[in-house]
Order: sequence, then structure tokens, then C-alpha cells
Amino acid sequence: MRIKKGDNVKVLAGKDRSKTGKVIQVFPEKGKVVVEGVNVMAKHLKTRKAGEKGQKLEFSGPLRVSNVMLLCPKCAKPTRVTMKMIDVAGKNKKVRACKKCKETIE
Repeated sequence: MRIKKGDNVKVLAGKDRSKTGKVIQVFPEKGKVVVEGVNVMAKHLKTRKAGEKGQKLEFSGPLRVSNVMLLCPKCAKPTRVTMKMIDVAGKNKKVRACKKCKETIE
């Protein structure tokens, strides 16, 4: 998966199309990400004891990775991510790169 926790992404599809946000959680085995303030869902909790009130919790639900696109920190455009090999101290290291401006990410 080429999107990591802490990346800024733009939502491409769904009810929150064209919103941007920061990735809070990543589920690589399911192919999903949780974006802050996007796909907000509510969960109703019953009371535990007599006399208490019930609660309505709001949280950001997961989105498919295919429905978000990384925002390049250099050119600030939504872009696909490519993997590039760079030479660091005599060893090859695989890094993410922007498809538009060809700059490395991170």
C-alpha cells in the first residue's frame, strides 16, 4: 500500500468527494484507510445504569484506498504514487515519488 499514516489525501468518490484530510489509520490487509473528518458515522450507545443518558458517538469510518489520492507535499496536487530506487550510503533504498513533479515523498 502506497498511502501511509500521516499523509494528506483527497477523496475521489463517495458522499465526501473532493474533501481533503489527514490519514489517521491504515488497514493494509483490508485495503482501507481512515481519513480525519471524512465519512463521519454515528454509533448510538445504550445506558449502562438507570438514570444515565444514552450517547451518540461520531467517528470517521474507513474508505477504500482506491477512493483516495495522495496530495503531493511539494506540488500540492493530487497524484499517483510511484516507487523509486535511490542510492543512500552505497545501498539502494525504495522510496515513494510523485508522478507529476518526480519529487520523492518523505
